[in-house]
Amino acid sequence: MSDAPAAVEPATLLVADDDPAVRQSLERTLTREGYHVLLASDGQAALERLQGGGVDLVLSDLKMPGLTGLDLLRAAKVVAPEVDVIMLTAFGTVEEAVKAMKEGATDFLTKPFQRAQLLRVINQALERRALIAQNRALQRRLDDLLRQGNIIGTSPAFRRTMTLVDQVATSSATVLIQGESGTGKELIARAIHDKSPRRNGPFIAVNCTALPETLLESELFGHEKGAFTGAVGRKEGRFELADGGTLFLDEVGDLSLVSQPKILRVLQEGEFERVGGTRTIRVDVRIVAATHQDLAQLVREKRFREDLYYRLNVITVTAPPLRERREDVRVLAEHFLRVYAAKNNRRLDEGFGEDAMRRLEAYSWPGNVRELENVVERAVVLARGARVEVTDLPETVAGATPLPEGVVTFKIGTPLHEVETRMLEETLRLTKGNKTLTAKILGIDPKTVFRKLKQGETEEPPGES
Repeated sequence: MSDAPAAVEPATLLVADDDPAVRQSLERTLTREGYHVLLASDGQAALERLQGGGVDLVLSDLKMPGLTGLDLLRAAKVVAPEVDVIMLTAFGTVEEAVKAMKEGATDFLTKPFQRAQLLRVINQALERRALIAQNRALQRRLDDLLRQGNIIGTSPAFRRTMTLVDQVATSSATVLIQGESGTGKELIARAIHDKSPRRNGPFIAVNCTALPETLLESELFGHEKGAFTGAVGRKEGRFELADGGTLFLDEVGDLSLVSQPKILRVLQEGEFERVGGTRTIRVDVRIVAATHQDLAQLVREKRFREDLYYRLNVITVTAPPLRERREDVRVLAEHFLRVYAAKNNRRLDEGFGEDAMRRLEAYSWPGNVRELENVVERAVVLARGARVEVTDLPETVAGATPLPEGVVTFKIGTPLHEVETRMLEETLRLTKGNKTLTAKILGIDPKTVFRKLKQGETEEPPGES
């Protein structure tokens, strides 16, 4: 019976050893076990083959001329960090083993080794790789749930934003998303991509704040082998990876004055060169940018190029802060509760206590939806019963003064149709959906309630079509 893990496609193993006899022996053994085997006579050849992709596991001799096994291990962690490396050596010592493991080797075998020992180590490494891939897939599914939760909303402010998203998505125009931190700007960018003709292409996100200036150019435009210390191979940049799709530049206001003209060139010409390269590369990429800063003010302060600002600001979409869409707090909180209760294996069938929910709705949420998500996750972990109570909330949130029952507040300048919609929705909530009682409280004909509800389902508010 084979020790290789069952799979639709056989795992591809790369064997690097300068001894032809060892290479041939390993090839025979591993091929017999159902693996696809690639051979390299030295470290350099192995690295070049690894850069080509498609390798699941590397078995490398420790002592090789030129690029040693440790050199190959270090390079592999850069060009293919998801690929594990097992070291093989006839000079096995505790010191060598410790050094290889510290450098990131998955395991260490001393020649001559038994067939069963070799297959066991390979099997364990591939099982570990499969488990990591499975965990990443599960995490992506959870991230998708959270992303869907963040983009949930029924408030007029949210609907206005999503109406504009629907309008701009089908175009190829550059979009600038403005809003405070935590309002879901990347989620809006993803919604634009998902609703666009480019939906089948890649969506690539770059956080301009997270990358130091020395790495930003390489990340955006890629680099050629040898372009700088550590550039052991060619790397495609984010613009290339986004070809045919959408590139999201988050916190674009933090771009340095050195990087800004290079971004401008791609927007104007659709072309660039990799760092250290001479070949001009053309791409078809839609740019969606976002910032929590006032770019117009940065232009006046000479901290942001005016020509780049106008290139980015073709269409502006504003992500409303949570305090301007309080009606969405309840549905968002309940969604996050379901997500984190499942993640933490908690049963909270009764959801939120009404007093706890009123505190959530009354709080100002300076950190917006991201802060609400964190508060709900904390409450799920701390809840002692079948529902979240005020005592499970942070002091800042628990101390918020809830509005008296039946009181609705409006910001000066709120359009009249929004006031009417809010009053109708809130009254329906208080009457638990009783349309006749709602009409009586508001002093209108019940037919008007039904008509306005039907209009809300099928029509956009005046002036937003």
